[in-house]
Amino acid sequence: MHYPRASGILLHPTSLPGPYGVGDLGDMAYRFVDYLDATGQTYWQILPLGPTSYGDSPYQTLSALAGNPLLISLARLAAKGWLTAADLSRVPNFPIFNVDYGPVIQYHDAMLNQAYARFKAAAPAQDEAAFEGWCAKNADWLEDFALFTAIKDSQNLRPWVEWPGPLALRDEAALATVRKELADKIDGQRFRQWLFAVQWGELREYAHQKGIRFIGDIPIFVAHDSSDVWANPHLFHLANDGRPTVIAGVPPDYFSETGQRWGNPLYRWEVMARDNYAWWAARFRATFNLVDVARIDHFRGFEAYWEIPASEETAINGQWIPGPGAPFFRAMQAQLGDLPIIAEDLGVITPAVVALRKEFGFPGMRVLQFAFGWDPYGDNVFLPHNYDRDSVVYAGTHDNNTTLGWWQSGEATHDARRLLETYIGHTVHEAHRDLMRLGMTSVGHTFVATLQDVFGFGADTRMNTPGVPSGNWRWRFEARWLDHHDSREWLATMTRISGRWPEAKQPKKDEDVADVALAQKKRAQQQQTQQSES
Repeated sequence: MHYPRASGILLHPTSLPGPYGVGDLGDMAYRFVDYLDATGQTYWQILPLGPTSYGDSPYQTLSALAGNPLLISLARLAAKGWLTAADLSRVPNFPIFNVDYGPVIQYHDAMLNQAYARFKAAAPAQDEAAFEGWCAKNADWLEDFALFTAIKDSQNLRPWVEWPGPLALRDEAALATVRKELADKIDGQRFRQWLFAVQWGELREYAHQKGIRFIGDIPIFVAHDSSDVWANPHLFHLANDGRPTVIAGVPPDYFSETGQRWGNPLYRWEVMARDNYAWWAARFRATFNLVDVARIDHFRGFEAYWEIPASEETAINGQWIPGPGAPFFRAMQAQLGDLPIIAEDLGVITPAVVALRKEFGFPGMRVLQFAFGWDPYGDNVFLPHNYDRDSVVYAGTHDNNTTLGWWQSGEATHDARRLLETYIGHTVHEAHRDLMRLGMTSVGHTFVATLQDVFGFGADTRMNTPGVPSGNWRWRFEARWLDHHDSREWLATMTRISGRWPEAKQPKKDEDVADVALAQKKRAQQQQTQQSES
C-alpha cells in the first residue's frame, strides 16, 4: 500500500472535552476534526474502541468487535428526542481533566437506559427499521455480545468463568432460558451498539469530507473476560472450566524488569487455520468498517509470542512460541485484499519479525524517546538517520510518558540528555518540540504526535504507564487548548515545511510560516533573558 508523506495526532476520543464526564462522539469530536484539518493533518489516531471492563483499558475489552457505549454522545440523543433537556440538566459534577470511570459509567448507563425506553415506546418507523436492519446485518457477533453483556450484568459483572456452570460453558438449554428472561436487556445492548455505529459512521463521514483518515488499533490478543472467548472457547488454550492454561505477555524490557504479564488467553492457531482464520477475517472486516488504517499492537506475536504458564505471577518464566507467520497474512489478503496495516514492531524484534513485516509491505514504528533512552550509538534503529521511508514515526506513544514529562523526569537520563543535545546541535529548551521536529523532518512517510506533546503538557497528562494496574486511560483536556494560537500555528508550520501538508489542502498564503518563525525567535530571546537574570 502506498502511504503519502503525512502527519497526524494520537488522541483517544475519551480524552475529548465535554460536560458528561468522558469524551464522546459529539460536537467536540467534530471540532477536533476541524482542528486536524486546519493544521494540515491527515490522520486521527485512536486506541481500540471496544467496551472496556475492569481497569478501563481499551486493550482489555469485552469484545473485539463491539463499540464502547461511553462514547455515545448524549447530546445527539437529545437532538433525536430520545433524551430530554430535563434528563441532561442533572449532570453530576464530573472532573474536567480526568475520567472518573465508576460514576461516569453509572451515569451514562442510566441515560442510555432512558434513551432506549423512549426509543422503544415511540421510535419512528424509519429509525426502527434502520435498527432492525443493522442488527440483522451484524448478528454474527452482535447476538453473542448482547447476550454475554446482559448475563454479565445479571451476575453483578463477575467474569464469565464465575457464572453458574451451565451459563459459563454455554449449555444450550440454559442459554435459551436466559434469552427469554433477559430479552429486554439483550435488546438494550443491541440498541447501544447501533447508536455507537451510527454516531461513529457520521463522524467518520465528516472526517473523510475534510480529508482526515482514522488510524485504529488491533490488539493481537483479546481479553479472557470477553464475548470473543466465551463464545469461541475452542479457539483458545483453556482448561475444562474455561480458565486459560497459558497466557500472553512479553519478557523483561524497557518498560518492566519482570516483563509484562498481560493475562490474555493464547490462540490455538492450528484450530484457527482449519477454517482459514475466519474469526480473524471477521475481526479485520469489522475494524476496517470503522477505521482506514489499523495498527496491529504487538505485531511480533504473529512471528513468535511469549507464552507464560497461567500459574506464574510474572512474565519472567515464559518461552517464545512460533506464531502463524506469513500463511496467516496470505490468508487475510486472499479474503480481504490489500491490508492497510501498521506493524507495532517494538520490543524484542528479531530479523524474522522484520522479514515478515517487509514481506507484506507493512510500515513499522519508530519512537524517538527510545532513540535517546539507551544504546547511544549510531546503529540504534530509533535514531532518525537510521529510518527508512517505510516508517511511522512517533515522539512517544500512549504507553510513553509525554515528551516533556520524559525530559523533566529521570526517564531521560543524563546521557540521554547529552545525546539529544549533541544530536540536534543546541541546548534543549522545549523537548517536545525538538523531538516533534526530528520526527516531522525525518524520512518516515508518516509522523504522529500525541496531543499532549503538541500542547507541551507534562507527566501529569500521561495516558498509560505499562505494568501499573490502575489510574490509567483517564486524561482529558480543556476545549480552549484547541484555540491555543502558538501550538496550533507551530504545528501547522512544521507540517508545511516538512512536506506533510496534503497537496489538496495547501494554504493559500505563506504568512503563517514567517509569523511562527518570528514567534519562535521571540520565545528563544525571552528564555535567554530569563536564564541570564537567574
